[in-house]
Amino acid sequence: MNSLLKYLLILLGLISVIINIVLICLNSNRLPKCMSQQPQEPLQVTHSDKSLVFADLTAEEYKSVRDYMWAQKDLKISHSLTAKPSENFLFLIDLLLPRKADVLRYLDSSGQKPPREASVVVFYGERGYLKEYVVGPLSGRLQHRDVTQEKYSTSEIPFTARTVTIGEYVQLFELLNHVFQKLENPLSESFGYIPRQRQLLPFEGMPRGIKSGDRKTWISFFRDLSGMYIHPVGFEMLVNHESSNSSNWTVDRLLYNGQYFNSTEEFMARYKASSLKKIVYKEIPNHASLKPRKKPSGLGPQQYYLQGKRFSVKNNQVIYLDWSFAFGLSSLTGMRVFDVRFKGERIVYELSVQEAMSVYGSVTPGMILTKFLDSSIGIGRFAHELVRGVDCPYAATYVDTYRYIDTNITQRFRNSICVFEHDIGRPLRRHFSDFFHNGYGGMANSALVFRTITAIGNYDYIWDFIFYQSGSVEARVHATGYISSSYKDDGNLQYGHQVAENVLGNIHTHFINFKVDLDILGVKNIFQTKDMVYKEVPLPWMPSKKAKIPQLVEQQIKTEKEAAMLHGAKTPRYLHIASNQTNCWGHHRSYRLQVVSFAGDPLPESESTERSMSWARYKVAITKHKDEEQTSSSLYSQNYMWSPYVDFSKYIEDNEMIVNEDLVAWVTAGFLHIPHAEDIPNTVTVGNGGGVILRPHNYFNEDPSIHSPDGVYFGQGSESDCEYNKMACLEKDQCSSTLEPFTYHGFEGVMKFD
Repeated sequence: MNSLLKYLLILLGLISVIINIVLICLNSNRLPKCMSQQPQEPLQVTHSDKSLVFADLTAEEYKSVRDYMWAQKDLKISHSLTAKPSENFLFLIDLLLPRKADVLRYLDSSGQKPPREASVVVFYGERGYLKEYVVGPLSGRLQHRDVTQEKYSTSEIPFTARTVTIGEYVQLFELLNHVFQKLENPLSESFGYIPRQRQLLPFEGMPRGIKSGDRKTWISFFRDLSGMYIHPVGFEMLVNHESSNSSNWTVDRLLYNGQYFNSTEEFMARYKASSLKKIVYKEIPNHASLKPRKKPSGLGPQQYYLQGKRFSVKNNQVIYLDWSFAFGLSSLTGMRVFDVRFKGERIVYELSVQEAMSVYGSVTPGMILTKFLDSSIGIGRFAHELVRGVDCPYAATYVDTYRYIDTNITQRFRNSICVFEHDIGRPLRRHFSDFFHNGYGGMANSALVFRTITAIGNYDYIWDFIFYQSGSVEARVHATGYISSSYKDDGNLQYGHQVAENVLGNIHTHFINFKVDLDILGVKNIFQTKDMVYKEVPLPWMPSKKAKIPQLVEQQIKTEKEAAMLHGAKTPRYLHIASNQTNCWGHHRSYRLQVVSFAGDPLPESESTERSMSWARYKVAITKHKDEEQTSSSLYSQNYMWSPYVDFSKYIEDNEMIVNEDLVAWVTAGFLHIPHAEDIPNTVTVGNGGGVILRPHNYFNEDPSIHSPDGVYFGQGSESDCEYNKMACLEKDQCSSTLEPFTYHGFEGVMKFD
């Protein structure tokens, strides 16, 4: 018996050992594996709550403002998410940015914290106009005041200037369904339409008409497939929805296979009589699907932080090495940062996206007039959850955002901003000494990236603000997503290329406007330009011989009109916002605006809609800062293009002096897109983008990255010395990453119409 017990205990012991080995193996890849036993030092940073002066509204603040506005009985605001156009609707709540002078006193001089207030937009369907209010203070007893007059010099904004809401879309879809019932037979024979099974999906052209007050939208239809935007069917209709009462809406024109009809009745009569060119439906493969043609075979290179993250995010402030900044995400204009400091000195007060605009060419009505102004729909509104490991590095830090736009509740968008440090993949600087003093000195170009991605209809924009250790900041955008397309018809190859069967990719422009409020050693700055000319000079040692050599040309620009650099005009290659202080070599301490752009031509000024996008005339424009000139575009610019409430060109018309003033640079970058076969299924980011780089120019006495802990230096014989070359000891500190599990909740915030 004792022998049996002994063997049983041995067996149990062996089983226990095996189980533990298995558990260790299963969990070993979740644990950090470090050969070095040295503990990592925690990141030592001190955040400031003063950044909260720029913070987006919290979920609680949105709710309190909404409830307050709902409680104002005289405003009669509907509580419904799908409020009809005939009802009063609370469309937007957003942060009202405080006046700059008040903020600077608070940040720099221990001044009083500016009151926190909200900007509110109400669509008054019952009354036939739009209004804007300021509601606040958010920390106390709420009050509201009408600011429409002081912002737009009118007491009421026309009702047709409003954005189309979810409630209006519901009414439009009901109208379309009613029309489709009448047209079911031709739609079925031509496009394979089956009610509630195989739909035709709508896509709107904009603006909605040809003059102020119009609200007549050409709607193009596409096959009910993923990536619908490149499946046009050759059927469009003009819907008149000017009235706030949807029962008065009408279908005024139809386009079928290049042929126009004045009514659905005319179309049906001619279709039945076969007195038109018919389209015969046939099944086609979905050339727009983004499902990979091959199953994934493995992972590409992944990034992780060998010794922990070197940046910290708290509330709405980021601190990274010598950089610090506050951030926010406007529902209308999108990503923005404030109080950007390097080595403790403010470089930028505000760096923000202002507008994204596209102008299309076509022969079909859905595209022929189309000019998209995305802030009128909401750029930041469509910042959904970022996909870990694809949209941003897997180990990035992710931030949730909250918004209240075209809704009746505060919406949370998880992980819609990401922050990560990134090795650009090429050295920031380096030199290998082949002659005399043999040695190597270099530095990896590791920078901090602040990113969000907005998917506005067919296009996706990747917005990056990048902070380099050389003291430079880059604002950059890349476009991807789907091109807009139209059904191939006679004569339209002059407006693009055929990219699939019966599909034309329409030529279009992309223009992106950034606001760059640089404060170089304070708010008293000047605007300088620098360039070169070839000057013929005699050789000092041989005056009879001459040579043409490059010479520096410098100029100070003194007025706003002089500082408005038009697209297409010859622009000096160096543009500087400078202080009156000098570095140790006697040169103005400044930051250079280096525009990276491949833009097409802006819309001619003779076009009736151009004033709504007049900012696009200028590659760079410099204006004197004014709190009332907060944005270059407007919520109402898209649907009221002919009489815009914000015309950027008027910021320049008063031609104010810009010498020793608080200066703002408005920078426009972009690219011309002539769609091609490789845009199917999806436009890639490579080569499709633009932006602006803010570079120190005599701001420092030397390159500040020489003080970076990332520098590498070694000479011959000291290649393995770790003192100035941490790479030589990398294997001693190598750790495997401990990653969070993959999650995604992005579909929680999408628009639903069922």
